[in-house]
Amino acid sequence: MADKLLQIQKLSAGIGDKTILHDVSLEINPGEIHVLMGPNGAGKSTLGYTLMGSPEYSVSGGHIFFDGEDITSYSADKRAKAGIFLSFQEPLEVPGISLESFIRSSMQQVIRSALEQKTGSRIRLWDFKKKLAETMKLLAMDESYAGRDLNVGFSGGEKKKSEILQLLMLKPKLAILDETDSGLDVDAVRTVSKGIEEYQKSVGGSLLIITHSTRILESLHVDRTHVMVKGHLVHSGDGTLVNEINENGFDKFIPAEIKDAERRERLAAAAKAAMESVKANAANGGL
Repeated sequence: MADKLLQIQKLSAGIGDKTILHDVSLEINPGEIHVLMGPNGAGKSTLGYTLMGSPEYSVSGGHIFFDGEDITSYSADKRAKAGIFLSFQEPLEVPGISLESFIRSSMQQVIRSALEQKTGSRIRLWDFKKKLAETMKLLAMDESYAGRDLNVGFSGGEKKKSEILQLLMLKPKLAILDETDSGLDVDAVRTVSKGIEEYQKSVGGSLLIITHSTRILESLHVDRTHVMVKGHLVHSGDGTLVNEINENGFDKFIPAEIKDAERRERLAAAAKAAMESVKANAANGGL
């Protein structure tokens, strides 16, 4: 296994002609917990989707190395098989396939042992059901959810628990959690945090946690914290940086050139709005 589990080198990416990420570089070692924070619209979720290989986002520069391999051109399914997992900020509802079937199918594709790859044998149904029931109990999920269509009719909290259930069953090397704690009450956050703790304890995997809140981090040991603003990784520090951001916000970490660019954007937007108002008044005979 490579010394660095994940290496992002000068990554630029976006949607269509719009570049959202600018020369982002970041490294995560095996077993580390990294936190990515930043204002709304900073590009945090874009980084998560780009690392997962979402076809909506295109890489215009740089490289992504995972476990020693350059995966920049890998499809999402190939990245999943390599050991990358992304939990969605807003999990999708998928009618027609049960939560249980989805997880079992994913396990067949993603976490086959070396013996299974050679022989083509499948995960035994009894073992799978037993593990699924144990994991759902850990997450305080009603077992009936296993037979329900994936996320259909689930509450926001149950959808997030469903994501952590998949994480614990699939056992990836790297889990990217995109605001998994958003919209959850205190009890649900505590349960999700327990699931994340269990993942680290049983798998020893690495985590990149994208969040605005510190609640989900309270029971975790954070190794590195990163601040993203306007698609730029502007600052990194140890776990104590989370508390500093929580108390004082992001302003001190935003470079002057980015603040100047934001100020120009606001002025341009205000000027455009004023001009449109003048034109509208003129068209209505107001001048």
